[in-house]
Order: sequence, then structure tokens, then C-alpha cells
Amino acid sequence: MNIALWLARQANIGPDRPALFLGRDCVADYGTFHNRALQVAGWLRAQGIAPGDRVAIFMKNCPDFLIAEYGIWYAGAVVVPINAKLHGREAAWIIEDSGSKIIFSSPGLTEALQQAETDGQIVDIASDQYVAIFTGDLAQPVARRADDLCWLFYTSGTTGRPKGVMITHRMLCTMSLSYLADVDQATGEDAVLYAAPMSHGAGIYNMLHVLLGARHICPPSGGFDEPEIFDLARHHGNIQMFAAPTMVKRMTHVAKETGETGEGLRTIVYAGGPMYLADIIDAVDHFGPIFVQIYGQGEAPMGITALSRDDVTDRSHARWRGRLASVGRAQAAVEVKIGDAAGQEVPRGQAGEIMVRSDVVMSGYWQNEAATAKTIVDGWLLTGDVGFMDEDGYVTMQDRSKDMIISGGTNIYPREVEEALLTHPDVHEVSVVGRDNAEWGEDVVAFVVLGPGAVLDRASLDRHCLDQIARFKRPKDYFALPELPKNNYGKVLKTDLRKRLKEM
Repeated sequence: MNIALWLARQANIGPDRPALFLGRDCVADYGTFHNRALQVAGWLRAQGIAPGDRVAIFMKNCPDFLIAEYGIWYAGAVVVPINAKLHGREAAWIIEDSGSKIIFSSPGLTEALQQAETDGQIVDIASDQYVAIFTGDLAQPVARRADDLCWLFYTSGTTGRPKGVMITHRMLCTMSLSYLADVDQATGEDAVLYAAPMSHGAGIYNMLHVLLGARHICPPSGGFDEPEIFDLARHHGNIQMFAAPTMVKRMTHVAKETGETGEGLRTIVYAGGPMYLADIIDAVDHFGPIFVQIYGQGEAPMGITALSRDDVTDRSHARWRGRLASVGRAQAAVEVKIGDAAGQEVPRGQAGEIMVRSDVVMSGYWQNEAATAKTIVDGWLLTGDVGFMDEDGYVTMQDRSKDMIISGGTNIYPREVEEALLTHPDVHEVSVVGRDNAEWGEDVVAFVVLGPGAVLDRASLDRHCLDQIARFKRPKDYFALPELPKNNYGKVLKTDLRKRLKEM
């Protein structure tokens, strides 16, 4: 089934329902949203776009992102979402690798693509060419099979070139219905706010809200701005939004500094990186029971585990801290196991690789059979994440396997050390990596971002670590940085930190 049919159905039963907003202003109801998407589909077909062809979207968050997306799907084509924060040359590489014939872009990004001499036809949403699309005829949605390609999502590429994850209509349908079963009971009275990139986790949740006839709000800034989020939440109410852990931390900090209470925020789904225990406790203490955690990957989008609102909020359970530090339990449509090096399931409580089997798992990497064969083995997705499952099914992620530090033959998980350091009052952010050591294999090294006015006090940090973790896990060195290097999705680039160590 073509996932875009959810828009067609909603437009049929509630054409006058408000659909697309730019800030406080409604720019399209569901009937208009549907018709504009059909006009985009008709124009794409007139340009020679056939079912299965790739069409890229390189835009900041805006209502036209959704109009273009559903138009591409109505035409039977494949959406290639590109993060608006990427450099023009990075976007051009994705366009070339995916074979995208047409690129919808927004002002400022068009020039970046032109400078990169991008292949394919560029259509700027501020151009007369784009405006003329909506004077054309309405097309009919093209039927698609459940296993047809729908999204071609490129991984964040923290090492080497990003890989194209092939996401099907079935995957998006399964993911969306799992949200309603395992994440949150959304309704048509809700409003989804796109403050994180629509090309990524925030945008991939739009389908279930279209299915329900909810409102879709794009901030006028086109991105993440804490005061703007609080203002729009108060105005619209019943806000659901996706946020990376770094965004939650920033929102909590700004809210505490300015007296914001989070009025109008109903649900914040957080994912996309490690949420440290101290940060989520701080956020819940300030905003209340509005948080839900999910764990997924591009290869299994948003759909591996979920930590419910009750689990995030509960402080009465004997093991509440352990559960809050976990990523929750397997979602309804998913099998999760912890495997050893041979892929055999290990006992509960024992660490191993998190493995996933589900209809939400990718069909493979775009034109990369070798990488696909390494990542999907006997039907199981090898996530590359190390963790363990407790007796109640809660999965605790310890680290990426490539980030694990081996010192003196003992495994040390950087996240455990980071969790300890983050409870020090002078530490704002931290990232722990391994440094080559001829005798021990690797040393533990911590890069810290200090709070305002704080100075690096190695002795104090040492004492703090020794109060919480084993001596052998304590960092052998600390380095203060003004900020941690991050990619365009907010993930810390540990490869950059390791390179910095080698250059010291």
C-alpha cells in the first residue's frame, strides 16, 4: 500500500480540518494539502518521473516539505530526504549516489547545490517554477506494493561516506502503527511540532499524524529555537514533538533560566543518541510526565524499543534508575535479542550485540550488497550497539561496539564513565574515548565541556569518579573543550576526538 493514501483518506473524511501551519498561521487544510500534493505528482509525471524514481528534498523545515513529500509518493516515486544542515557538496553526493532526477530545495540551499554543480533539476520552493506547479491538473495516486521503496535515507556518516538505507512502505506503516501501540496514544486533536530536522526522526513521524488528521506545525525559524518552541506550544496546545537528547537538555536549561513551564507540551519523544540519567531526571523534574523514549536506527527507523511515559516518570519502583537508564522494551512488531559474536542469544543480564528482526527493519543498503550482508545476517539486523536485557525485558544500551575501550583486557563502556562525570557540578557535557597505550592497549580519556566560570580540576574529577565507578574505569586524562564536535544530527563525533588525541 502507498503510505500516502493516509493523506487521501483524511482529506476525504475531513477536508476542512486544519493541516499545515507556519508558526501560528494555518496555510492549508487537509483538502488543500491533498490537492497540492496531487498537483506536485502530476507535475513530476509530466517531467518523466516514473514509479521507483528518486526525488530529493533538501529543505529547511517548512510546510512545503510535506507537500513535496506526499506529491512524490502520490507519483509512485521515492523520497530522498537530505538534512538541510549538510554542506552543498555533501548533499550533492547523496543526490548523485541516489540517482535523484529532481531536487526540491528552499532558499539558501539552492545556491549551495548550484555551487556544488549538482546533477538533476533543482526546484526552489520560492521560485515561479514551483508556484506554477499549483496551476496544473490533479494526478491520481499511483498504487504501490508494501515492499516497494518509499524513503531512501542516508545515514549520518560519522565515519566515511553515508549509506543509503532502503525504507519501504511496509516499514513506515509498521513503524507508525507501533507508535500508537507502544509510544503514545496520539489523536486528531494533537499538533506535531517539527523543531528537529524533518529529513530525519521528526519528519518520519508525520505519517501517523496525517492518518489521524492532526495539525502539523513548522516553526518560522525553520529549526530548533527554545523560546519559539515554548511560544508555539502555549499557542497551539497538545503539542507532540521529537527531540534529540541534546535538545531536551537545552530546553530544560532555557526553561529553568526563563521560568518556562512547558505549557502546551503534551509529549516529547526523545531518541537519536545517549540520554544521560542526570539529564532526563532534571527534565522530568521540571516539565513533568511528558517524556517517552524510543530506540531505533536508520536501518530500523524509530522502531526497536520504547520506554513508556510511566517508566520515564516512575520513581517508586525498586529498580527505577536502571529502567530509566534503559531504552525500554521491544515494541510490539519487533523481536529483540542480545547476541554473542556468533549471533547466539546470551543469558539475561549479559552484554552482547543488540539484534533486531521485524517488518520495520530495512530491506538493505542502496547499491551496497557487501554492507547489507554484514549488517543483516539470517534475517537479524546487527545494530552495532552493545547492551544487555534484564529479566523484565528492558534493554540497556552500553555503547556502540566500535566505541568500547579495552584496557588491560577488560571492557570499559564510555557511557558508564560519562554518566558518572555528568553528575559533577562543573561538567556540562562530556565524551569519553580510548587512547592507544603500548602496555595496556588503551587508556580512558575524557573530553569535558565545563559549566560557566568553572575551571578544569583533574583531582576533583578523579575523586568524583572514584566515588561512583571502579578505579580502572577512571580517566587517565581530562581535556577541556569549549564544545564537543558533533555531526548535523547532534551526535558527538568520537572519531574527531580520537584524531585529536593522535595529534597531541
